[in-house]
Amino acid sequence: MTSRTVITGIGVVAPNGVGADAFWKATQSGVSVLDRVTRSGCEHLPLRVAGEVRGFDPGALVEDRFLVQTDRFTHHALAAADLALEDARLGRADYEGDPFSFGVVTAAGSGGGEFGQRELQHLWEQGPRFVGPYQSIAWFYAASTGQISIRRGLKGPCGVVCSDEAGGLDAFAHADRAIRQGSRAMLVGATEAPLAPYSIVCQLEYEGLSTRDDPERAYRPFTDQACGYVPAEGGAMFVVEAEDEARRRGATVRAVLAGHAATFSGTRRRDEAGEGLAHAVRGALREARCAPEDIDVVFADALGTPEADAAEAAAILHALGDHGRKVPVTAPKSGTGRAYCAAPALDTAAAVLALEHGVVPPTPNVYDVCHDLDVVTGSARSAELRTALVLSRGRMGSNSALVVRKGSPTAS
Repeated sequence: MTSRTVITGIGVVAPNGVGADAFWKATQSGVSVLDRVTRSGCEHLPLRVAGEVRGFDPGALVEDRFLVQTDRFTHHALAAADLALEDARLGRADYEGDPFSFGVVTAAGSGGGEFGQRELQHLWEQGPRFVGPYQSIAWFYAASTGQISIRRGLKGPCGVVCSDEAGGLDAFAHADRAIRQGSRAMLVGATEAPLAPYSIVCQLEYEGLSTRDDPERAYRPFTDQACGYVPAEGGAMFVVEAEDEARRRGATVRAVLAGHAATFSGTRRRDEAGEGLAHAVRGALREARCAPEDIDVVFADALGTPEADAAEAAAILHALGDHGRKVPVTAPKSGTGRAYCAAPALDTAAAVLALEHGVVPPTPNVYDVCHDLDVVTGSARSAELRTALVLSRGRMGSNSALVVRKGSPTAS
């Protein structure tokens, strides 16, 4: 197959908005929605600030029979998948004649912690007869992929990527490969819900987790006040298709998946991590047949510690050369939190929307950049955007880079 893989639908469930339009409006304006953690049972934990998805009613979006089987991270995924399919104008009638041509791939790092905690509490307090049967599947990383495919009748290639945070970008590579091997369409993305007490306790050992209690100072990447990141929930799902198939059915091509590469550089030395990220960027550019000067905006990983930020800045400069000092760099997640595998999925949604609107969104809560990068702060910046670079790193040393190109109207 020679047809390009394109994005035709975007579905977002994020701390700053549900739906792509609400998400983009808040992202473009630079609104920070970081706030004190309000989830029950978290009152006495050291983590004080996070990006919560508030006002999200899964019961209004997902049938009861799926809700009782699934954790909050899958509720997010089911809702985001619906939004993506609606945006792509892709209904069951479009694929029910060939369900094996449509698959699902998601990424997950934390799994169903809230569901698992509840059932384990039943075990400890009441005994095994009070543990629900869905405990065996709801916590699992692959739960979202499975439930989306079952609910929508999708029987094509299905999988889950568990490769730390960068898996949110690696999932796009898996979807692209499925398209190139003959699938018509794929649902791809990542959602997370890591704010239950058990999940938070597991995160307390993470290097770089910010425990500051001031929402405006808890997550300030690329500044001399950088003190780590704050976690977040939510995520994004996308419909990707073979371009010729999308054109055939009259779909709007929102963006093109142009190139991807991944590396693993270990966890000990940040300079080696920077080298690994730079290698991933060069690989993604090579696959996209893209020169460094062609990159119009970089959506940074922005871990938010001095060492990690310095390594990322060095990687951008090494991979893009002199252009690395000129290209606009942004990290909208500093206003929503870092949603682990879902963070690069949300960045990809923001990148596609930025390309469409010709606007680079700002990096909330960041003003005094201390690295040799053109980090967009304060307010959004209008620019002619054709190509975006999205970066992601995991705590355990995985690195991933994705090149996304601006889409084009439906062919006549």
